[in-house]
Amino acid sequence: MQKTKSPIILALDTDELQTAIEWIEATAGAVDIYKVGLEFFLKHGAAGLRELRDIRDFELFLDLKLHDIPNTVAGAVRSVRDLQPRFLTVHASGGSAMIKAAAEAAPSIAITAVTVLTSLDSQELSTMGIALPPLDFAVSLARNAAISGARAIVCSPMEVAEIRNVVGSNLEIITPGVRPADSELGDQSRVMTPREAITAGADFLVIGRPITSYYAQSPQAMHERALQILESLT
Repeated sequence: MQKTKSPIILALDTDELQTAIEWIEATAGAVDIYKVGLEFFLKHGAAGLRELRDIRDFELFLDLKLHDIPNTVAGAVRSVRDLQPRFLTVHASGGSAMIKAAAEAAPSIAITAVTVLTSLDSQELSTMGIALPPLDFAVSLARNAAISGARAIVCSPMEVAEIRNVVGSNLEIITPGVRPADSELGDQSRVMTPREAITAGADFLVIGRPITSYYAQSPQAMHERALQILESLT
């Protein structure tokens, strides 16, 4: 696997194998890492992922957001480690023992702790019984994840700078909730533009619909959109 050049992680948010294949083919040269989440994985499993990689070799962000007792999460990590994802997500709110168990189950995989979902705002957290604002809660979760063995953090771009101050340069920070200025917010509550997120300290940007929606025009339009966002970062 060649060293990653693009900070864009394209979200393959589809349950259709052929659609995922077409998106991968359309973004060759602009994207090196692809995010596969529950929508695709629960339908196609490991076999589907292997089929995607038969089309083009790429680094995998396996976004399963594991959250259970430590023993169960460790077992889940072992069950997918032969897929060799670069990143594998767990919920930071699962606690120290769970994160440590995940990290120990697959030392070669960057266990990636998801802090506060970008669809949540202060009001929603309060409704859930969490008194802390999103920033403080995310920083607390990131700090605990870092000392528990996580090697990457997922957070809103609004929290990137503060979390970078806490975890330093040893952990990679990945942020969804990134929207180019000309894109709709969708189901995201706390967003920045791609360039703002990189400037704040993010290493990677998870981007889905602002790129994938262009496939309806043509594969070339989708490719050009990915390149446009990539070029906006420099």
